[in-house]
Amino acid sequence: MKNFIFKHGGNIFDYSKRLNILPNDIIDSSASLIPFSTPKFLLNAIKREFENKNFRYYPDKNFQELRESIGSFHNIDPDNIMPGNGASELITWIGYEASKLGINCLPIPCFSDYERSLRCWNANYIFAKLPQNWTNKNPQTFPLMPKSDVLWITNPHNPTGQLWSKESLKRLLFNHKLIICDEAFLSITPEGEKESLISLTKDFENLIVIRSLTKLFSIAGLRLGYMIGNKEILNKLKEKRDPWPMNTFAIKAGITLLRNKKEYEKWIKKIHTWIKTEKNFMSFEIERVNGLTVLNSSTNFFLIKSANSMIPNIKYLENKGILIRECSSFRSLSNKWARISIQKHAQNKKIINEIHKSFK
Repeated sequence: MKNFIFKHGGNIFDYSKRLNILPNDIIDSSASLIPFSTPKFLLNAIKREFENKNFRYYPDKNFQELRESIGSFHNIDPDNIMPGNGASELITWIGYEASKLGINCLPIPCFSDYERSLRCWNANYIFAKLPQNWTNKNPQTFPLMPKSDVLWITNPHNPTGQLWSKESLKRLLFNHKLIICDEAFLSITPEGEKESLISLTKDFENLIVIRSLTKLFSIAGLRLGYMIGNKEILNKLKEKRDPWPMNTFAIKAGITLLRNKKEYEKWIKKIHTWIKTEKNFMSFEIERVNGLTVLNSSTNFFLIKSANSMIPNIKYLENKGILIRECSSFRSLSNKWARISIQKHAQNKKIINEIHKSFK
């Protein structure tokens, strides 16, 4: 397998130093994070945890209260839950299990951490190119994949934003030793929860679902995710990982978020309304640029495609304090593609304005 450079969006502190401006003065549309301030009820809970000085002690390495909170929220046995230091840590560990089962299939373009994880464990893997002419309708039917032992799925897909239907994914469970479904953006996505596979983990021992809480609630720096599935698989992974992979404040954040369902749902409603409004606005305005195509997305980010390399345009935007994601680091895409995450309305107007200028 040839060398491949793994990249992420969201290198805001690096760009801050390079551009000599404060991080808060950068419009970071390269990482698909929510642009709103962290909810007050969550900040207050973290503040109380700090004031109580519970960080003086090691966290509960069994994460009992957090697992119970997750289990109650999703109606899942806590024994079938493994919290982690963000979704990326969990992707690394489930990659270990996947590496032992045979050939892994990665539908591309996809989140590069799947491949990074498989490389860590010297796994066998193949790529399957997703069609690049998807429809404007969501949810969509997951396309046919080549034969493999393990299939990695992202729902909604990253970086395309396609939302896969639950029924089309359920059928795949009969054909693989293991299905890993990354639902990191599903709660952010309007109508997304209807397509979640979490409930299917009760009936299918070959299904692992990964979730993230940090993107949705503007706490990316705390690192907080969880994995749901076969407890025998999870217990084997727990034996190998660090004894305290999560910090006190991340644990408290997870318990607070999932035990305050009213506040959680109020926040979700706000996010979904924002996505529907701003995504339509941005798509319409960017499509007015001659030579640019906006690809339909179900969630808070979308792809754009140019007839030519977008590197000069991306550099222009960087000098204006605007970051968007150049996509040549996604397999099967090139520098003619870019991913944009939705921001607040005023920021979106500035992004659109500068994109128009960059193409003149």
